[in-house]
Amino acid sequence: MSSSDRRLFLLSGLAALAGCGFAPAYAPGGGGAALMGRIEIAPPDTRAGFLLTQELEGRLGRPADARYVLTPAISLQKRSISIDRSNVTLRFNLLGRVDYVVLDRQTDAVVTRGTVENFTGYSTFDTPVATQAAERDAEARLMTMLADQLLTRLAATARALPE
Repeated sequence: MSSSDRRLFLLSGLAALAGCGFAPAYAPGGGGAALMGRIEIAPPDTRAGFLLTQELEGRLGRPADARYVLTPAISLQKRSISIDRSNVTLRFNLLGRVDYVVLDRQTDAVVTRGTVENFTGYSTFDTPVATQAAERDAEARLMTMLADQLLTRLAATARALPE
Protein backbone atom coordinates (compact mmCIF):
# COMPACT_ATOMS: atom_id res chain seq x y z
CA MET A 1 0.00 0.00 0.00
CA SER A 2 1.53 3.32 -0.96
CA SER A 3 1.85 6.11 1.53
CA SER A 4 -0.82 8.26 -0.18
CA ASP A 5 -3.25 5.30 -0.01
CA ARG A 6 -2.62 4.98 3.73
CA ARG A 7 -3.24 8.67 4.30
CA LEU A 8 -6.48 8.52 2.33
CA PHE A 9 -7.57 5.43 4.30
CA LEU A 10 -6.74 7.14 7.62
CA LEU A 11 -8.55 10.34 6.69
CA SER A 12 -11.65 8.47 5.55
CA GLY A 13 -11.63 6.48 8.81
CA LEU A 14 -11.38 9.66 10.89
CA ALA A 15 -14.19 11.26 8.89
CA ALA A 16 -16.38 8.22 9.49
CA LEU A 17 -15.73 8.38 13.24
CA ALA A 18 -16.50 12.09 13.35
CA GLY A 19 -19.73 11.51 11.42
CA CYS A 20 -21.00 8.88 13.83
CA GLY A 21 -20.67 11.14 16.87
CA PHE A 22 -17.48 9.55 18.25
CA ALA A 23 -15.85 11.63 20.99
CA PRO A 24 -13.02 10.66 23.34
CA ALA A 25 -14.39 9.66 26.74
CA TYR A 26 -11.96 11.78 28.73
CA ALA A 27 -12.03 14.86 26.48
CA PRO A 28 -13.72 17.99 27.84
CA GLY A 29 -17.44 17.26 27.82
CA GLY A 30 -16.86 13.52 27.35
CA GLY A 31 -18.50 10.87 29.51
CA GLY A 32 -15.35 10.03 31.46
CA ALA A 33 -14.60 13.66 32.30
CA ALA A 34 -18.10 13.96 33.80
CA LEU A 35 -17.16 11.30 36.39
CA MET A 36 -14.06 13.02 37.75
CA GLY A 37 -14.53 14.03 41.38
CA ARG A 38 -18.23 13.08 41.44
CA ILE A 39 -18.20 9.44 42.61
CA GLU A 40 -17.18 8.19 46.03
CA ILE A 41 -16.24 4.53 46.37
CA ALA A 42 -17.76 2.69 49.34
CA PRO A 43 -15.13 1.71 51.93
CA PRO A 44 -13.55 -1.68 51.16
CA ASP A 45 -13.52 -4.58 53.62
CA THR A 46 -11.11 -6.96 51.86
CA ARG A 47 -7.69 -6.76 50.23
CA ALA A 48 -9.31 -7.15 46.80
CA GLY A 49 -11.73 -4.34 47.68
CA PHE A 50 -8.86 -2.12 48.74
CA LEU A 51 -7.00 -2.80 45.48
CA LEU A 52 -10.11 -2.07 43.40
CA THR A 53 -10.83 1.12 45.35
CA GLN A 54 -7.21 2.23 44.94
CA GLU A 55 -7.43 1.75 41.16
CA LEU A 56 -10.78 3.54 40.87
CA GLU A 57 -9.80 6.48 43.08
CA GLY A 58 -6.53 6.81 41.21
CA ARG A 59 -8.49 7.50 38.04
CA LEU A 60 -11.61 9.25 39.34
CA GLY A 61 -10.05 11.17 42.21
CA ARG A 62 -11.18 11.16 45.82
CA PRO A 63 -13.98 13.70 46.11
CA ALA A 64 -14.65 15.59 49.33
CA ASP A 65 -18.41 15.82 48.78
CA ALA A 66 -19.51 13.43 46.04
CA ARG A 67 -23.03 13.30 44.71
CA TYR A 68 -22.79 9.60 43.84
CA VAL A 69 -21.56 6.55 45.71
CA LEU A 70 -20.31 3.42 43.98
CA THR A 71 -20.72 0.19 45.92
CA PRO A 72 -18.82 -2.76 44.44
CA ALA A 73 -19.38 -6.36 45.54
CA ILE A 74 -16.35 -8.48 44.67
CA SER A 75 -16.29 -12.24 44.36
CA LEU A 76 -13.15 -14.24 43.60
CA GLN A 77 -12.76 -17.91 42.70
CA LYS A 78 -9.57 -19.89 42.35
CA ARG A 79 -9.58 -22.78 39.86
CA SER A 80 -6.76 -25.21 39.21
CA ILE A 81 -6.04 -25.53 35.50
CA SER A 82 -2.85 -27.60 35.39
CA ILE A 83 -2.13 -30.66 37.54
CA ASP A 84 0.98 -32.83 37.27
CA ARG A 85 1.16 -36.63 37.56
CA SER A 86 1.61 -36.51 41.32
CA ASN A 87 -1.67 -34.54 41.66
CA VAL A 88 0.03 -31.22 42.45
CA THR A 89 -1.52 -28.11 40.95
CA LEU A 90 0.97 -26.19 38.82
CA ARG A 91 -1.23 -23.33 37.63
CA PHE A 92 -4.34 -21.56 38.83
CA ASN A 93 -6.83 -19.19 37.25
CA LEU A 94 -8.19 -16.45 39.47
CA LEU A 95 -11.70 -15.49 38.33
CA GLY A 96 -13.13 -12.19 39.47
CA ARG A 97 -16.55 -10.64 39.33
CA VAL A 98 -17.65 -7.19 40.48
CA ASP A 99 -21.35 -6.42 40.82
CA TYR A 100 -21.68 -2.66 41.25
CA VAL A 101 -24.37 -0.13 42.02
CA VAL A 102 -24.12 3.65 41.70
CA LEU A 103 -26.55 5.54 43.94
CA ASP A 104 -27.49 9.21 43.81
CA ARG A 105 -27.03 10.52 47.36
CA GLN A 106 -29.62 13.27 46.92
CA THR A 107 -32.45 10.98 45.85
CA ASP A 108 -31.23 7.52 46.97
CA ALA A 109 -32.10 6.35 43.44
CA VAL A 110 -30.05 3.75 41.61
CA VAL A 111 -28.36 5.56 38.73
CA THR A 112 -26.74 2.51 37.18
CA ARG A 113 -25.80 -1.04 38.05
CA GLY A 114 -23.95 -3.80 36.33
CA THR A 115 -21.41 -6.58 36.44
CA VAL A 116 -17.88 -6.91 35.12
CA GLU A 117 -15.93 -10.17 34.98
CA ASN A 118 -12.39 -11.16 34.09
CA PHE A 119 -9.66 -13.61 35.01
CA THR A 120 -5.92 -13.94 35.32
CA GLY A 121 -3.60 -16.83 36.04
CA TYR A 122 -0.54 -17.62 38.09
CA SER A 123 1.85 -20.51 38.55
CA THR A 124 2.70 -22.34 41.73
CA PHE A 125 6.26 -22.75 42.97
CA ASP A 126 8.19 -25.06 45.27
CA THR A 127 7.87 -22.68 48.21
CA PRO A 128 4.57 -21.54 49.72
CA VAL A 129 5.88 -17.98 50.07
CA ALA A 130 6.57 -17.69 46.33
CA THR A 131 3.18 -19.18 45.48
CA GLN A 132 1.44 -16.78 47.84
CA ALA A 133 3.32 -13.84 46.29
CA ALA A 134 2.25 -14.99 42.81
CA GLU A 135 -1.37 -15.25 43.98
CA ARG A 136 -1.30 -11.78 45.51
CA ASP A 137 0.21 -10.36 42.32
CA ALA A 138 -2.50 -12.06 40.25
CA GLU A 139 -5.16 -10.55 42.52
CA ALA A 140 -3.68 -7.07 42.01
CA ARG A 141 -3.61 -7.55 38.22
CA LEU A 142 -7.19 -8.80 38.27
CA MET A 143 -8.41 -5.78 40.24
CA THR A 144 -6.70 -3.46 37.73
CA MET A 145 -8.47 -5.21 34.85
CA LEU A 146 -11.83 -5.11 36.61
CA ALA A 147 -11.38 -1.42 37.46
CA ASP A 148 -10.64 -0.71 33.78
CA GLN A 149 -13.81 -2.50 32.71
CA LEU A 150 -15.91 -0.83 35.39
CA LEU A 151 -14.66 2.64 34.45
CA THR A 152 -15.38 1.95 30.79
CA ARG A 153 -18.97 1.04 31.67
CA LEU A 154 -19.35 4.11 33.86
CA ALA A 155 -17.90 6.40 31.18
CA ALA A 156 -20.39 4.98 28.68
CA THR A 157 -23.32 5.83 30.95
CA ALA A 158 -21.97 9.07 32.45
CA ARG A 159 -23.95 11.38 30.20
CA ALA A 160 -27.12 10.04 31.86
CA LEU A 161 -25.97 11.27 35.28
CA PRO A 162 -27.99 14.25 36.56
CA GLU A 163 -25.99 17.42 37.15
